[in-house]
Amino acid sequence: MGILLTEAEATNTIWAMIPTLLIYAALFGAMWFFLMRPQKKEQKRMASMLSTLEIGDYVLTTAGFYGVVIDITDDTVIVEFGNNKNCRIPMEKSAISRVEKSGES
Repeated sequence: MGILLTEAEATNTIWAMIPTLLIYAALFGAMWFFLMRPQKKEQKRMASMLSTLEIGDYVLTTAGFYGVVIDITDDTVIVEFGNNKNCRIPMEKSAISRVEKSGES
């Protein structure tokens, strides 16, 4: 009746915790599968899209503007918007959300 557990009670307590630990492990695995895995997949897709970016490609920016890439450096691109040749804006590569190659329609 004291505070100390007997050996049998301690063993029963450990075996009683195993289903709870298995449920927590299953929840963590499900969260990884449904949340983290798709995010990493999208990051890889964006990185490969930006690595194949070329001059003359049509791009859609995260702000919703369509333009043509006219110059590329390491982290930035210069995009020309519309028919006005004076509307050239430098922006980060990460601001590009979609790329359409110049040969595609």
